[in-house]
Amino acid sequence: MHQDAVLIDGETRSIEGVRLRARRAAAGFAAMGIGEGDAIGLLLRNDFAFLEASLAAVHLGAYVLPLNWHLTADEVGYILRDAAPQVLVAHADLLAEARAVVPPGTALLTVPTPPRMQAAFGLGDTICAPPPGDVVWDGWCDGFVPWDAPPRPMRATMIYTSGTTGRPKGVRRHPATEAEAAANRALFAEVYGVRSGMRAYVGGPLYHASPNAFARFAIGSGSLLATEARFDAERLLALIERERITHMVMVPTMFVRLLKLPEAVRQRYDVSSLEWVTHTGAPCPLEVKRALIAWWGPVLHETYGGTEVGAAVHCDSFDWLAHPGTVGRPVAGTLLRILDEAGRDVPPGTPGEIYVRCPAYADFTYHNMPEQRREVERDGLVTCGDIGYVDAAGFLYLCDRKRDMIIVGGVNTYPAEIESVLVQHPAVRDCAVFGVPDPDFGEMVMAVVEPADPDVTEDALLAFLDGRLSRQKHPRRFRFQAQLPREESGKIFKRKLRDPFWQGAQRAI
Repeated sequence: MHQDAVLIDGETRSIEGVRLRARRAAAGFAAMGIGEGDAIGLLLRNDFAFLEASLAAVHLGAYVLPLNWHLTADEVGYILRDAAPQVLVAHADLLAEARAVVPPGTALLTVPTPPRMQAAFGLGDTICAPPPGDVVWDGWCDGFVPWDAPPRPMRATMIYTSGTTGRPKGVRRHPATEAEAAANRALFAEVYGVRSGMRAYVGGPLYHASPNAFARFAIGSGSLLATEARFDAERLLALIERERITHMVMVPTMFVRLLKLPEAVRQRYDVSSLEWVTHTGAPCPLEVKRALIAWWGPVLHETYGGTEVGAAVHCDSFDWLAHPGTVGRPVAGTLLRILDEAGRDVPPGTPGEIYVRCPAYADFTYHNMPEQRREVERDGLVTCGDIGYVDAAGFLYLCDRKRDMIIVGGVNTYPAEIESVLVQHPAVRDCAVFGVPDPDFGEMVMAVVEPADPDVTEDALLAFLDGRLSRQKHPRRFRFQAQLPREESGKIFKRKLRDPFWQGAQRAI
């Protein structure tokens, strides 16, 4: 069992070694002229360089700009032009595709794609080695004396989010005040269970807000931080047993994959070390969460929020079992309102747009888009474009993303509700539900299914939905696809499935 270590795909380095490399990198970035308020771009999978560069930015008061490495080269180029980082740190194979879109004047630091990552993603040796002339991360860092100046006011990670409409927008927070920083530490203890000596696992890519922030807290507070470039359900169970993992951050798709392991496999591993497992990122199907609590015990915690608003709502296992389907109640000090299209509060049980403000996060603007920042605010509260409702006890329930909502003949239909039922069918490994154009009703419900059983039929799935969902919510079209496009977190790229149906349509979603 490793102590005071960072463990990535079986490779181990000491936490102190990662911190030392981060201080060397901070000195190197400073020599480039990077300082407070500047940006450092990262096009990296989960790797040591990601953590080292992120911690280096903390020393300098610079923003970390993590790029989703699943994006196309054009999408990466747009973000780099908009954010204008002074330097981009990238894995060699990812940079091979993105090099042509890196703006002139942006310095490049290349990280060799390690063999463990090559094997996980089926990459060739040639594309994973830095080409001649590239400045290589490890050697570059080692050329600097570690940074020893006092830390500057810390900036948060600047993550680009598509929000509710249009081009991706960079969420750029103001430097946190001492009160906001203290509130943020308290919030991570409340929502993620952060404590000294915890043994943490980050399930998901570090370019996402929640895994990113949790990883930084784990390096600062824990005795172990483990992550991996690609999730594997049984490998995680073995890691929990071997390393006595206590705290984890995950997404519901990972729960589905864990529960679809054979019972004999699941029972083979000791998971009794788990104290606190926080999930976020998408609604969790009711039966999936019940089954995981029955297996792991009442260690599951859920948080709702977003890049703009942070972790604003929290629910432990006991509250969830008493209020199945809830994502919880607002964390300490957080204001939450459910508003209709006119900005009026709606009564309990009525869906509307969710607006929140959590004092544990500094305020933000959208980089280069202040006018769009104003569009998401009402009376000081901010929306991420989600639809939900609260019950009489103040527990929040999610319906879906506003932009994902399907309007069938004027009736609002929420894909997440349909997906949560479909995925319970034993022949469904995963699914994505969305609206497609319909000449009579405007939109119809379509489901793309990744089957666990290749013989599953549309009729069998419709029969399964009978009695579980009203007929108006049943998909009118099905498509079976061997593999859905997804991130390493398991989250499905629904846009890639939906957009072709709307090309040329009079109304786009």
